[in-house]
Amino acid sequence: MNVMTNRPLSDTLCDERQAFAELARDLAQKKLVENIEEHDRYPFAELFTEAIRDAGVVGFYGVNLSSECGGVDMNTAMVAVILDQLSQYDASLAGVVFTNAAALEIIQKAADDFDSAAMLQGITSLGSTPIAFQSFAGPDETDIPEIDDAGRITGKISYLVLGNIADYAVIPAKKQGTENFSWYLINLGDEMLAKSKPVVSLGFHACPAVDVSLKETAGTLIGAEGKGRDYFDMMQHSMSLCAAAISLGVMKGSLKSAIEYTAERYQGGRQIIDWPQVRMLLADMAIQVKIGETCLSRSCQELENSCSGWEYSALASAVHIGEMATRCTTDGVQLFGGNGYTKDYLQEKRMRDARQAQALLGMVPLKKINYIGSFLQKA
Repeated sequence: MNVMTNRPLSDTLCDERQAFAELARDLAQKKLVENIEEHDRYPFAELFTEAIRDAGVVGFYGVNLSSECGGVDMNTAMVAVILDQLSQYDASLAGVVFTNAAALEIIQKAADDFDSAAMLQGITSLGSTPIAFQSFAGPDETDIPEIDDAGRITGKISYLVLGNIADYAVIPAKKQGTENFSWYLINLGDEMLAKSKPVVSLGFHACPAVDVSLKETAGTLIGAEGKGRDYFDMMQHSMSLCAAAISLGVMKGSLKSAIEYTAERYQGGRQIIDWPQVRMLLADMAIQVKIGETCLSRSCQELENSCSGWEYSALASAVHIGEMATRCTTDGVQLFGGNGYTKDYLQEKRMRDARQAQALLGMVPLKKINYIGSFLQKA
């Protein structure tokens, strides 16, 4: 029997992991805070390419990458720590790190069925530039292109996150007339594909996505043919911790801003933070943050200790914390009054980001249906 305490996630880290958490916080404070409003205007403003580049320089694109390929060789619990820190300031960069980590997880979950090390070593920009992936959708929610016997892919990939800035992408494809799909690595510099202009989304504006049209584009098979669903499910289990961490970070940022705003604002001769109604809303937000911390910490510990059923905890935490984040950020907007709906303050952005985060790796209703299906099968 594993006995674990529900301590905050950062309290369970070794020195190296704590250093990564502090590195994420420093990067966010130096590269994100000053121009968050401008970053959120993308694609109608410049993309924060410097911050994306610096995330690679400090190693955020190799956290869950094997050491033999130049990575840090840690699991997705460490990625979750980084995403929690980044999302407290701007969830867009967290979305970039998340997308790259999900693509790497697909490759590494297939490692038992092919030489993943050879593929990873063949990616010339590995670790310095993120890999593109459809991180805001599950395979059941998008059209899957077809691949011929020569390994040429034809079709459309909708909302390929980072498709306009990455060198490589991990995409699904299947042979005509078959039900099962496979994963493929493609070079986004291939002349046989075309990219749309950046797609405008609800949130995560500076985590860009494009639609990609492929016409007999070369693809390299990842793992075994027809096992795409299996690899996705395995990836989704571990990356659910990361999705939960993004939602939690957005909640923390919303609570911090709400406390600061209500402490500075006066009405009726006193700070509005002293009003009972305001304190009640703040209390609700603080409680939701604490519950989110506890859920995520417990799920990460179960992963670290390889506890039976950790996958169910990860999926449940992602759905639960994501739903709490939408409520928490909505309360955050209310505490700002009319200002909460303006772009001069960041609460409306966090409310949008919280809803966008819920779509990571698929829509919530499908996640719930898949969860109860797996749960009942096990029962």
